[in-house]
Amino acid sequence: MTSEILVVLGVGVLSFAFRSIHHQVAFRLGTFGLVITSFLAGWLLGGSMVLGAVFASTWFLLPWLEILTRVRRLRLPIHRPLEKSPPPPASRFPGLGDLSDELEAIGFEHSDDVNWSHDEMRQFYRLLYNAEHRTAAAICLVEQGALSFFYVTLSSRAADGRIFMTWNYPFSYGMHFLPNMVANRIDDDLEVQELATAHKDFLVKSELAGADLAERELHDLRPEFEKDLRLQIEHNLARGILTRDGEELIRYSVRGWFFLWGQFLREFVKFS
Repeated sequence: MTSEILVVLGVGVLSFAFRSIHHQVAFRLGTFGLVITSFLAGWLLGGSMVLGAVFASTWFLLPWLEILTRVRRLRLPIHRPLEKSPPPPASRFPGLGDLSDELEAIGFEHSDDVNWSHDEMRQFYRLLYNAEHRTAAAICLVEQGALSFFYVTLSSRAADGRIFMTWNYPFSYGMHFLPNMVANRIDDDLEVQELATAHKDFLVKSELAGADLAERELHDLRPEFEKDLRLQIEHNLARGILTRDGEELIRYSVRGWFFLWGQFLREFVKFS
């Protein structure tokens, strides 16, 4: 039994080591290793290959516990007007000041602080704009009960209406993007300057020069941001990911549950 325990522990430690490497192939090998570790735990320690298969399958079935408990009951407003808001205190968002200073140091100008809230969910956005590079930035704080996280987005609009966005959102996104939006998700924990450089490289790869980008004004950012949120909800209602719950609320549909499950699997194995 001791040798079996050592085998399971060895495969598990090796799997976590592979997942800590910032390379997709190594990450996927680590993911596969975690599934194998669970299988070995059921087979070698439990004495049954069937039990091993059950253990291995839990990696793929556990998200349904969250979907069928929390997500199934979740109701959100279909209309999300952004209201002017004071910034959250340092106790809730200690990094806001530093992120703002770093963006302003590379040419961004503060435009607005806005938020929307519903029940235990709050979302705060600080909007900024760099006129020279025709790029908007948003520092975003998401709070839901005891859970909170933040991310930064940089977005530029092509003259033909396409939106090119670079962001470091820490999870797979829970809705479809707009058809005219091209997203460049950065998994690494980059500094703001590095994130801005990644966005410039993204625009170059997309064959967009400065002259091809639409000019915007500071006072346009809030209504523009609000409009994009509204269009995205309408798009996901049309795709069947969301469905109406009365006149004012929306919820995830059954199709949306499977979409969220697929997003988890993509994140688990790093398909994107």
